[in-house]
Amino acid sequence: DTVTVTCYSLEKIDILMLRLALRRVSSTSTSTVVKPSSRSIFGSASKPSLSIWRRKKELGKEGLIITKELKRLQPDLVRLDRFVRSNVSRLLKSDLVSVLFEFQRQDNVFLSMKLYDIVRKEIWYRPDMFFYRDMLMMLARNKRVDETKRVWEDLKREGVLFDQHTFGDIVRAYLDSGLTSEAMDIYEEMRQSPEPPLSLPFRVILKGLIPYPVLREKIKDDFLEIFPDMIIYDPPEDLFEDHEKHRDGTDTDIY
Repeated sequence: DTVTVTCYSLEKIDILMLRLALRRVSSTSTSTVVKPSSRSIFGSASKPSLSIWRRKKELGKEGLIITKELKRLQPDLVRLDRFVRSNVSRLLKSDLVSVLFEFQRQDNVFLSMKLYDIVRKEIWYRPDMFFYRDMLMMLARNKRVDETKRVWEDLKREGVLFDQHTFGDIVRAYLDSGLTSEAMDIYEEMRQSPEPPLSLPFRVILKGLIPYPVLREKIKDDFLEIFPDMIIYDPPEDLFEDHEKHRDGTDTDIY
């Protein structure tokens, strides 16, 4: 009986020791667990940030002062260049972007091109589709052919590639401004792009080509060749005639 009691006591002691050891292991492993960082939880920190040319661009106090002074000095090129070297070159990235955006909004082509050149020399500058899109849309609104050619040469040299929707919007902007030759040049670039064609940009362009029925037929043939199962709804023939009369100035009663 004494032996039995002793064995039983030893067994209880072994169980207690085992439980105590497990508790120690558990507490040690818990204390050494490394909490995941916010980066590993959300995974967004490693993703590329939104293009600065797509962010909201608001003029700060310094940007507003620079904008007003550039407009005041615009007629005097010598003083303008001196001010650019001494003040504009010291602007923060966000302020410089906002000033350029403001001149684009005002359709100030001269100062937009001035800031365009400055931005492309900045150390933080990287070729960006939206940067060039905004420039081309502004130049289209103002019917500026020479500047368009220059900007297009720059983006080609830097290897900037537009997506199909951006191509469609730019072609349409040039068509709406009556710059059909430039619009068709950009359309040809769109056709040669390695990006797969989409139907919506073609429809945007075709709608802009309503005043130009001959060109519209050409683009329509391209569209049907690429998308043979799709349908294009043509406007009534008299709509083409009305646009032609309005463009020629032979009919002033079109509303």
